[in-house]
Amino acid sequence: MKQIDATDLWKWAYSDFLSNAQRGVLAEYIVAIAAGCIEKRRVEWDACDLRAASGMKIEVKCGAYLQSWEQKTHSAIRFDIAPKRGWTNEYAQVATRSSHVYVFCVFAAKEKSTADPLDLDQWFFLACPTRALNERFGNQKSVSLSALEALALPRLGFEALRGELHRMATDPSITVDHSW
Repeated sequence: MKQIDATDLWKWAYSDFLSNAQRGVLAEYIVAIAAGCIEKRRVEWDACDLRAASGMKIEVKCGAYLQSWEQKTHSAIRFDIAPKRGWTNEYAQVATRSSHVYVFCVFAAKEKSTADPLDLDQWFFLACPTRALNERFGNQKSVSLSALEALALPRLGFEALRGELHRMATDPSITVDHSW
């Protein structure tokens, strides 16, 4: 063997989408499709997960009831929303939430026998302007799904997410940089 086959590597190392790490990357890809920004490759340590053509910066967070390991009960869904110190050749002096919008992705399947993370009908999404997180949760580091839903964020299917991201990208109250 003179060369590694990329497909074989992918199957061996990266095809378990019930795994937290791989499911998170899959969620970013799904949101990138919805936001229309898959032409740019993923930058793993960028200050935000996605940048739409409009300039809107999107942070993607992912949760699921099922995990790749054996479980006695479904996982509680919580998302990391901690302000971060961004990196651009050095760490920023102040921790912020640097995106305009957060998209919370929930893989909602509850039975492993029928769970398929590649099936978009098994997901729902919540789209939230970052300013709403800042106003409601301040410097809080994580948030539960129920706390997000208490903000009256609707559960969106994939096509509705696409429409909501388009609406948000054209809403100046969301895409204008604010001092958080």
